[in-house]
Amino acid sequence: YQPAPLSEKTLPDTFVVHISVLYKVPVIYSIVSGDGKGYFIIDSSTGIVRTTKNLKREDFPVIFNVRATDSSNANIFNEVSVNVEIMDENYFSPVFPSSLLEVTLEENLPPTQIVQLKAHDNDTGRNGFLTYGILSAHRLKFRIDEATGILYSTAPFDYEEEPTEYQVVIYAEDDGIPEKKRGYCTVVIKIID
Repeated sequence: YQPAPLSEKTLPDTFVVHISVLYKVPVIYSIVSGDGKGYFIIDSSTGIVRTTKNLKREDFPVIFNVRATDSSNANIFNEVSVNVEIMDENYFSPVFPSSLLEVTLEENLPPTQIVQLKAHDNDTGRNGFLTYGILSAHRLKFRIDEATGILYSTAPFDYEEEPTEYQVVIYAEDDGIPEKKRGYCTVVIKIID
């Protein structure tokens, strides 16, 4: 049995899985091995497994064995293993080393790489997988590679005819469950003559 992964925040007495056998007489269900820390309990007549206490991420996965025993003859039984995993919670938001970055860019350059932004997320797995985007209104002048965090200009700038400073708000977003989290960085781009 491989029930759906449980959240780290699963409360005691939460349903985990229903073990059932096809047999002509009633059976008695019991957990016989593998649950050394006592996270689970099974109803001896229904085969329903529930949690007994709060779960600790570092103890999982837990693989335990359930035995179904003939109620009239203890020598007749069968066993099955149950593999319970925990889903990591998304605790952390992405963080940039600095929330403000200043860079210069010469006028009249063709579209060019300006700076690579790199955020960090202390979560693991998909909760720590980051993509990058531009939040502010300058999307026509700049673009960001969502995978690498490299910020590019999309056209040449004219120092005399256009603004000489742009504030571009960049976000890093994780792929967290149940909700995604973001971190932000403002890049001030000064156009030089």
